[in-house]
Amino acid sequence: MDRRTLIAGTALAPFATRASRAQSGPLRFVFPFAAGGAGDGLTRIVADEVSRALNETAIVEARPGAGGQIGTQAVINAAPDGRTLLLTPVAPIIIHPIVFPQLPYDPFKDLAPISLVTTFDFALAVNPDTPVKTLAELVPWMKADPRRATYGSPGVGNLPHFFGALMGERIGVPMQHAPYRGSAPALTDLVAGQVPMVMTTTSDVTELAKAGRIRVLAVSGRERSPFLPDVPTFTEAGVPIVGGAWYALYTKAGAPAEMIGKVSRAVMAAMRNPAVKAKVLGLSMVPTGSTPEELATIQKADHEAWTPAVRASGFKPS
Repeated sequence: MDRRTLIAGTALAPFATRASRAQSGPLRFVFPFAAGGAGDGLTRIVADEVSRALNETAIVEARPGAGGQIGTQAVINAAPDGRTLLLTPVAPIIIHPIVFPQLPYDPFKDLAPISLVTTFDFALAVNPDTPVKTLAELVPWMKADPRRATYGSPGVGNLPHFFGALMGERIGVPMQHAPYRGSAPALTDLVAGQVPMVMTTTSDVTELAKAGRIRVLAVSGRERSPFLPDVPTFTEAGVPIVGGAWYALYTKAGAPAEMIGKVSRAVMAAMRNPAVKAKVLGLSMVPTGSTPEELATIQKADHEAWTPAVRASGFKPS
């Protein structure tokens, strides 16, 4: 090789790298619900941290609809290169395979686990103008007018949906479910008095509760939420039910193990970073992080744990 060839090759190398990156495009983080809630905020935190760790551009895309199925399917339809990522709560992964016989994907086969990201509980909230201050007061209030026994949730077939149905079963009130395209629009209607109550995540109600715009009656954990310490658990309030959930990161099955490992390590490092932990705690979630193998184990265990309860609910998708 002569000197002119060496110079030409050296000069072209940076442009080849840039062209390769441009061709592959940015990392895409898909959140399968409406923008504006805590899950959307978490997606942006994770995207920013992974982008920084991998020295890659990242974009966040909210793809709401069908209780998270549309966004999940978008990731499954992407190239198996590990560059399109799904940050999702439990339901599209754990619950939908149980209740939707025609589900167009199998999350155990079509998605590759990357990392558990956070854990959280559920909460039941009412409008502060509602003459109900405790869960005990809620039951006679609903029985006095069956139209009041309607609760909103982030979507049909999600865990807040089933937790609300379970609550109704335990208190002896047939609850009417009003599904929304995410927590943000459900809580907007709650604040406006368009829906009597909403069952959603503690992360999505905390700030509104602190601002006095909604009233939280109970949380679903075994212990009180550190984010809402004055709110009793359902069990404390006389309804012995417990439940919780998580957000996790996935990509399309078949993605390179090297890419999955890089993203997983970036998420685990981010969830240990004090500045990032503070941001996540600010969303009323507990930061976790995990290996892909650990997430796969959690996914399997939760699927087995929720299957009997969901089937016992008798829920049939329309």
